[in-house]
Amino acid sequence: MSKNQYRENAFLLLFESAFQDSTPEELFALAEETGEIKLTEKIQNFVKGVMSQTEELDKIITAYSRKRSLNRIATVNKVLLRMAIYELQTFPDLPVSVVISEAVRISEVYATPEDTAFINGVLGSYARNQQENANHE
Repeated sequence: MSKNQYRENAFLLLFESAFQDSTPEELFALAEETGEIKLTEKIQNFVKGVMSQTEELDKIITAYSRKRSLNRIATVNKVLLRMAIYELQTFPDLPVSVVISEAVRISEVYATPEDTAFINGVLGSYARNQQENANHE
């Protein structure tokens, strides 16, 4: 499975989780039952990680979205931003540009051009801030 497909499958599961109060295991069982999403251990671990840190990730999103209320951010955007920020925090060896590009790529499929610009802007601001902080240490 390509990294593109891995991220898109994780996105679909996390997007589904945003609309129901399910545990990761319940999401995985539903995905297996429908057969629409190929599950791997890597996808399951990624989804569990994002879901376990949603509150922290949402605080970061709010901070970098010009204090826009989280309730005013489209669900698709929140999910993609959570995924990308989680990935940047958890896998520091991944190139920042790749993570941002993948979030933008998925948003181009599932969101509007305005959403894509918003996601790119938030992630760009977050990445620049993290780089500045790393340079000062």
